[in-house]
Amino acid sequence: MKLALFGQFFYPDSGKYIKQLVEVLQERGDEIWFEKSYYKLIEKENILQIDNPKIFNELDNSFNFFFSIGGDGTILSAIKFVKQLDIPLVGINTGRLGFLASIHKDEIKETLNKILSGSYAISRRSLIEVETKPAEAIDEDFKFALNEVAISRKDSTSMITVETWLDEDYLNAYWADGIIISTPTGSTGYSLSCGGPVITPDTKSMVITPIAPHNLNARPLVFPDDKKLRFKVSGREEFFLISMDSRTYSLPANTEIRLKKAGFSIPLVQLHESSFLSTLRKKLLWGEDRRN
Repeated sequence: MKLALFGQFFYPDSGKYIKQLVEVLQERGDEIWFEKSYYKLIEKENILQIDNPKIFNELDNSFNFFFSIGGDGTILSAIKFVKQLDIPLVGINTGRLGFLASIHKDEIKETLNKILSGSYAISRRSLIEVETKPAEAIDEDFKFALNEVAISRKDSTSMITVETWLDEDYLNAYWADGIIISTPTGSTGYSLSCGGPVITPDTKSMVITPIAPHNLNARPLVFPDDKKLRFKVSGREEFFLISMDSRTYSLPANTEIRLKKAGFSIPLVQLHESSFLSTLRKKLLWGEDRRN
């Protein structure tokens, strides 16, 4: 098999897990490719002995799996590599919470053998595509979000007004610190902390969640993901912020934002025994009670 490995950071305690991962793949005779910047981090720590390592800057559809080593943030950054290629993405969690990177670092050998022998499921995750007018406001390579798009105030304690249209039907003017437009994948993140609902990944929907709204009757709204959204922002400041997962841009107040469901999805690898609901129980401690 042809496998890609990617990470953003190297933590002191993650070296042994990376080494274990590579050793298992080498024993199987798999073809291992390292993302260029990530291999430099590994090489600096001198934990692997590889002659003539295979390095990639970009991917093509000849790869069988893409391994993301880190936390959920690493998976969000991995989207720029996989995009429309439909390469199954395996998240190995060397971080903390890990909703997306659900394979625990202490279970690498066992879970790898299951996955590479075909014993896994695919959870397809939808993305949000962002367009702006003027179009050059956002880099073309970074206009997709797996978790959420957040529109928020900048350099001010004053709230902003976000006029919102749903399929050109006027919805509302949110007076708030901002709003979050979340996919089902992102519903357990920023949106949840602002009072949004948890949405199962196979639900074909999105949610708008206001951030500290001044109009207190504004509530999260769940809507079908085939709807298109349009936003206009106004306030006391000349600029506002738009965040797509972990990437943030400063935009002038006259910028119009349009959102829609992306034309592709990300195939996230899951073990059969590790469902979204079991992850909720484990990560959010749902049902935790001494009486249970």
